[in-house]
Amino acid sequence: MNDLTLVIPAKYEASTLPVVLKELEKYNVRKTIVIPEYDKQTQEAIKGFDCKIVKQKGEGFGSALIEGIDAVKTKYLCIFNADGSFDPKYLNEMISLLENQNDFVFNTRYEDNGGSDDDTLLTYIGNKFFTTLCKILFNLNISDVLFTYVMGKTEAFNHLKLKNKDFTFCIELPVKAKFHKFRSIALPSYERSRISGKKKVNEFKDGFLILISIFKFIITKK
Repeated sequence: MNDLTLVIPAKYEASTLPVVLKELEKYNVRKTIVIPEYDKQTQEAIKGFDCKIVKQKGEGFGSALIEGIDAVKTKYLCIFNADGSFDPKYLNEMISLLENQNDFVFNTRYEDNGGSDDDTLLTYIGNKFFTTLCKILFNLNISDVLFTYVMGKTEAFNHLKLKNKDFTFCIELPVKAKFHKFRSIALPSYERSRISGKKKVNEFKDGFLILISIFKFIITKK
């Protein structure tokens, strides 16, 4: 998997990121960690680990991912969490699916052999709502549209010219992949409990922004 880079946004993840990086040492992957300039504690916590650090210039989850994606030089990249909730055991299968004529692999918690120890009732209902809405409006064949455990060909990510700098990035990625006729496939996976800390998403605020983003895609079709 030396053709794979994990893009890991890591804002205030000093207690979790070293554990994640230690687990990833058994996998032959490159790691690009995106950390805000002001988060000195997380930067200090991962000294000594074999990874590339990108000091985030913008603000927001999407901004971190866009800046990380821009720094990737390998054939494939995968969005990966710094809190321990993403299980790396799926990486090999995701690579195999990309090598089998797919452009993106979207992990899903809501199919057989999937699940989550981190989902709340509110995030579950919200995700189901937005997933159903995107199926109706955009004919998306993804059963977990807001789950960002996604691997794809780097050239495909770059082709999408992703712009959303907040959590609406989650919806921008699969919708634009559909608009640009990229081949996507779902892979059931199990989301683990985060090592520590709380979700950074604000269910009501970010849910509203996601809804606005969906309607913008309806209007612009791009």
